[in-house]
Amino acid sequence: MAETAVESLVEMVTNIVIHYATLIAEAKEQLLELQKDLEPVRACLKEAAEMPDKGPLFKVIEKRMREAIYDVEDALDTCLSRAEAEAEAAASAPAVKPKKRNFLSRRNKEAADLVTTISMAETVQKLRAELKLIYEDAKNELHNLKTTQAGSGSSAKESLALVKKDESIRRDKVVALEDVENTIFGYIAEETKALDFISIIGMPGLGKTTLTWKIFDSDTLKGPYRIRIWVNVSQKFNKRDVLLSILKEFTDQNMSGKDNFDLEQDVRRCLKDIKFLIVLDDVWKVKDLLTIKSFLPTNNGEGKVIITSRFEDVGTGVGRREPYNLRFLTPKESWELLQLEVFEDVGECPEELEDVGKEIAKNCDGLPLTIVVIGGILLAKDARKRPIGVRKDEWTEVSEDVIRFLATDKDKRIVEVVALSYDILPDELKECLVYMGVFPEDYDIPAWILIRLWIAEGFILQKEGQTLEKTAEEYLNDLVNRKLVMVGRANQMGENKICGVHDVIHAFCTSKAKEMNIFQEIKPSERGLVPHVIPATEKYHRFCFNSDLSEFLSRETEYPSVRSFLCFYKDPVKLDKDHINAIPDAFQLLRVLNSYSIKFHQFPQTISKLSHLRYVTLYVDNLKVIPESISKLWNLQTLLVDTDSPTVTMSANLWAMLCLRHFKTKAAVVLDQEKEGKGGQNIQTLSTLSPESCTETVANKARNMKELRVRGKLSTLFDGNKNFLEKLRYLEKLKLVNEKSVISLPKTNCFPKNLKRLSLRKTSLDWSDMSILAQMEKLQVLKLKQNAFTGITWIVSRTFSSLQFLLISEADLVNWETSDDHFPSLTCLSIKKCGKLQKIPIKLAKKLQKLEINSLQKSATDSAREIQKEKENHQGEQKTRWGVAFQLSVGSVLNY
Repeated sequence: MAETAVESLVEMVTNIVIHYATLIAEAKEQLLELQKDLEPVRACLKEAAEMPDKGPLFKVIEKRMREAIYDVEDALDTCLSRAEAEAEAAASAPAVKPKKRNFLSRRNKEAADLVTTISMAETVQKLRAELKLIYEDAKNELHNLKTTQAGSGSSAKESLALVKKDESIRRDKVVALEDVENTIFGYIAEETKALDFISIIGMPGLGKTTLTWKIFDSDTLKGPYRIRIWVNVSQKFNKRDVLLSILKEFTDQNMSGKDNFDLEQDVRRCLKDIKFLIVLDDVWKVKDLLTIKSFLPTNNGEGKVIITSRFEDVGTGVGRREPYNLRFLTPKESWELLQLEVFEDVGECPEELEDVGKEIAKNCDGLPLTIVVIGGILLAKDARKRPIGVRKDEWTEVSEDVIRFLATDKDKRIVEVVALSYDILPDELKECLVYMGVFPEDYDIPAWILIRLWIAEGFILQKEGQTLEKTAEEYLNDLVNRKLVMVGRANQMGENKICGVHDVIHAFCTSKAKEMNIFQEIKPSERGLVPHVIPATEKYHRFCFNSDLSEFLSRETEYPSVRSFLCFYKDPVKLDKDHINAIPDAFQLLRVLNSYSIKFHQFPQTISKLSHLRYVTLYVDNLKVIPESISKLWNLQTLLVDTDSPTVTMSANLWAMLCLRHFKTKAAVVLDQEKEGKGGQNIQTLSTLSPESCTETVANKARNMKELRVRGKLSTLFDGNKNFLEKLRYLEKLKLVNEKSVISLPKTNCFPKNLKRLSLRKTSLDWSDMSILAQMEKLQVLKLKQNAFTGITWIVSRTFSSLQFLLISEADLVNWETSDDHFPSLTCLSIKKCGKLQKIPIKLAKKLQKLEINSLQKSATDSAREIQKEKENHQGEQKTRWGVAFQLSVGSVLNY
C-alpha cells in the first residue's frame, strides 16, 4: 500500500514541476531531487510486495513510509495553496487584504507562519531527509527478509496469479437446499386471514440473504406476487429509510419532503388491499421489527413478510409460527459449493486435489460465507498451469489454516477467514477493499462511482497503455472473483453496476481502517446525537460522516490533513450558508468532496477555494448556472452535479480544467462557445449536453470522449451539427433524448464508427430507419425507449452483426418480421410495455440466452414460451454467460 502512496507522490511532483513552474521556481531543484529519491523507494517496496511474507516489522516500516509521504503531500499542497493565493492577490488591483477567520486553530496559525518563513525548497529538503531515514530501514529489513526466505517458495505475485473468470453474475452458483426452499415456499403458499410473518434465523455467513433472495426472485413468486419489495434494515435501523424503500415501489415522486406520519399513511394505503411480498433483511432488534409492523396493514391476509435475522428473539412472537432456523450445509453440500467457487462446476476438480478439497470443505463447518471466501483464496493460489504437486501443497496449507481457525472462538472464525483472504491480497487491492468500509452497511454502491473514488483517492496504479478507469475495473473484478465484494446488479453485458460487501466483511473493513488510519467515521456518541470531538492534531486523512453535520461544522476547527469529505446520508441534509462556507475553511486540502447528500439551494461558490479537489459530487435542487469560479479547480477529475432543473448554463470554462475526465448531470448543459483553453483531451464522459452545445469546437476539444448523453431538440443535432457525432472517433456509449422536435436520420450513417452502445428516447423515428443503425458494425447494445421508433410494422432488412442486447420499451409496434440471420449475435432481448405486439419472432431463438418480457398481450407472451421450448429442445444443458441454458423472465400479461 505504501507503493501506491509513492506512485501518487511521484505523479504529484511531476505535475507540480510541469504545471506550476512559475510558482515553484526556487524549489524546482529540490523537487527533482525528491523524484530521484523516490525511485529506489519505489523499487524497494515493489520487491517487498512480491515476497511470500513481508513480516510484521516491514509492515510497520511501510506504515511509517505511507504517513511520511502523506506529510510530504500535505506540505507541498499547503505551499502551493499559499503560493497561488499570493499570486492571485498580487494580480488584484487594488490588493484586498483578506479577513482572517477567528476560528483558525493555533496549530494552523503556527503552520501558516512556518510556511511563510520557510520556502518550499527548504520544506522539501527537510522532508527528503526524513524519507531517506525510513528508506534505509526498509532496505535493511528487505535484505533480512530475502536472507530468511531464500528458497522458501514462489513469490507472492506468482502465487496470487488469479485465473480470469467470467465476471458476470452466475445465478446458478448456489447449492440447492431443496428441503429448506420447499419449507419456505410452503409457508408463503399458506392462506391466512391476517398479514403473515415468516422469520428465517441464522448466524452471520449462513446464507440467509442468499437463500431469501433466491426465493424472492424465483419465477414461482413473480407471477402471484407482482408487488415484491426488498428492504435492507441492518444494525443502524432508520424508520424513514424503510418507509421510503417501500414507497419507491409505488411512485417515482420525491417523497423526502414528507414527514414520517404522512409516509406511514401512504404505506398503509398502498399495501391495504393488494397481494404483496416484503423482505426485511438483517433485522437486529425486536423493537425495530415492531416499529415496522406498526405501519404495515396487519389485517391484509394477502400480504407476506419474510424476516431475516441473526437473533432468534426477533422472529419469536411476531408471527403465528416459530422462527425457521436455517441449517448448516452438509459436508456433501459444502464440497459442491467449494467446487462451484473454484472450478465453476461440480466434478471439475483434479483427482489429486479432491481429498484435500473435501477436507477443506468439511472443516468450514457448513458455513457458506467461509466456504465462499476460502474458495476465493484457493482460486487466487490456483494458477492452473502450475505442477499439480505445488497446487496440492498450497491447498494443504489452506486446509491447515482452516483447522487453526476452528480452534478460535466461533464468532471470530469468519473474521479470521476474511483476514486470511485479506493478507494474501496484492498490496494494490488492500486499500481498495478497506475503503469499502466508508459506505454504510448494506449500501448499494454504484460501481461507476466507486471506481472514480478509488482513482481520486490515489489507490490506482497507472499501467502502461491502459486508462486508470480500466485498471480500477480490473481491481474491482479481482475483488469480486475473490468473493470479498458482492455484485448486486450487473448490466446486460455482464459488467458490474451495483456492488457491496457482506456485513461481516464490512465490519472487518472498518476495523482495518481504524488500524491503518485509512478513514475516520464521524458518528454519534453512545450517549446522544452529538458526534465525537475529533482533535485537529490527529492526522486523519478521510472523514466519513454519519452524524449531525451542522453541529460538527459549527465547532469551527480546521483539519489540515483531511483529504476526503464523504457523506452518504439517505435523505438530503440541509445546511445553512455559514456551515457550507465552513467546509473549505475547515478542510483546505480536500481532494474528494462527496456531498451528494447535502442539499444546496445554489451552487456553493466557496468550493472554488479548494484547488486540490479531484472528485466532487453536489446536489443543487434548482441549479441555473455553474459559476465561472469552478474553472479554478485545475486538478478536478470528476464533477457530478445532480439537480431538478431541466437546463443549466455552464459559465465555467470546461477547457481550463486540464485534468477533467468525467462531467455528469441530468440537466442539459449549455456551454459558452466563446471559452478557450488547452483542456478537453482528457474528457471521457460528458452527460448531459444540450444539442446546441454539440458543436465542432466541442468535438475537437473533447475528441477522446467515450461516453456522451444529449437531451433537447435533437433536430438541431442531426440537421445543424451533422458532423458532430462523426468526429467523436473514440465514442463508445451514446444516449439521445429528444424533446419537442421532429427528427430524421441522414440516410448514411452519421454515428461514430466505434460506437458500442446506443440509447434512443422519444425520437419517434420510423422503423425503416433501423437499417441505418444496422450500419454500425461494432454496435453491441441498443435501447429503444418511449417511442424511439413508431409504426405498426418492423420488417428487418439489414443485419445487426454485433448486436448482443436489444431493448424495446413503450412502442406501438404490432408486427415484427425478421430472419435468423439478421441478429447473429443477439443473446439478450428485453421487451416491455409494448401492448400491441402480437408475436416475438421465433427466428430470434438461435443465439438467444435471455428473454425478458413485461406488459405484453397474451399472444406475445405465448410466443416467448414457444422460444423457451425451442431453446430447451436444441440446447439441453448447454451453459451460457448467465449460468443456465436459457432464461425467460415474464412480468405482467395484458388481458386483451
